Amino acid sequence: MVQPPLYAILLAGGTGTRFWPASRKSRPKQFLRIVGERSMLAETHARLAGVVEPEHTLVVTTRDQLDLVRATLPEIPERNVLAEPQGRNTGPCIALAALEVRRRAPEAVQIVLPADHVIRPREAFQSTLRAAVDVALDQRSLLVFGIHPSFPATAFGWIKAGAVESISRGQPVHSVERFVEKPALARAREFLEQGGYFWNSGMFVWSSAAIAAALAEFMPAAHAALQQPLAPAELERAYAQLDSVAIDVAVLERARSVRMLPISYFWSDVGSWDALGTVIAPDADGNVASGGARLVTSDASGCIAYGAEGSLVALIGVDDLIVVQTGPTTLVCRRDRAQDVKRIVERLQAERSEFL
Repeated sequence: MVQPPLYAILLAGGTGTRFWPASRKSRPKQFLRIVGERSMLAETHARLAGVVEPEHTLVVTTRDQLDLVRATLPEIPERNVLAEPQGRNTGPCIALAALEVRRRAPEAVQIVLPADHVIRPREAFQSTLRAAVDVALDQRSLLVFGIHPSFPATAFGWIKAGAVESISRGQPVHSVERFVEKPALARAREFLEQGGYFWNSGMFVWSSAAIAAALAEFMPAAHAALQQPLAPAELERAYAQLDSVAIDVAVLERARSVRMLPISYFWSDVGSWDALGTVIAPDADGNVASGGARLVTSDASGCIAYGAEGSLVALIGVDDLIVVQTGPTTLVCRRDRAQDVKRIVERLQAERSEFL
């Protein structure tokens, strides 16, 4: 049996506002060097080495980020960088890319990945990908990766896992009983205590045929509008008519053939500055430096500092702070207020948009 080609779709159009001021309109989070020596987008692409070839990797981004994508991933063919005319959540975004892959390779299996996650080790991740690909081929299922929860998260969607239906390459494949969109804290605590619930990672695997059929059934307007290649002006007109909806809500919560593979290795969506404390090894005092900055401390602990390569951040007598210095902008806040960065962003949108 000839193995069908594997394609990857990298979702790289986010704005990353919770990583302001380093993440800006001109260079959002996925293009920043936050963890490791490369940008998050480059790290995501490198994680696929040996599984998906660059020629079979598509990146979906916004028009004003096209040059950033091409500079970050010069090995990706130019025609593989798709530009959304405007943000419409992951439903239209994934439909745009998935239907493009289907036109090129109707028999392909597609791997859909956000461009700003941290996953370790790569070998374990690739093993899960291969297990999911086998299921997608054999069962025509839509597969989602579920994360074992470590706390009652309210920023993630949750998945209630059903019975183990099969084993693929030694990994269990569950049915899905239901999806729950970003629950309130009390309900998230219940999920954690009950067990059998997983975080929705936003990573998917499916065949071109399976996702096209699901889009035709559950997102018929997007399927009709995007199944043929469109010139930029035509795409803009088509996109303006589409609902802004997540693929989970539009398709996965309604489809009958959804399966889940649990992930037991390290995963983080690095959703805020505070998350750097979990993805970067701290020093002896629990301090973390990111972005290439050098951190010098005296009687300081539990702090997170971000700065450009060659910069220096010095902290004296402070605990549990976030300090971000980039260009003419500096952010200082307590670690337990990291989610409140969005309040500053909202205020700047109204008052000083030049700093966004």
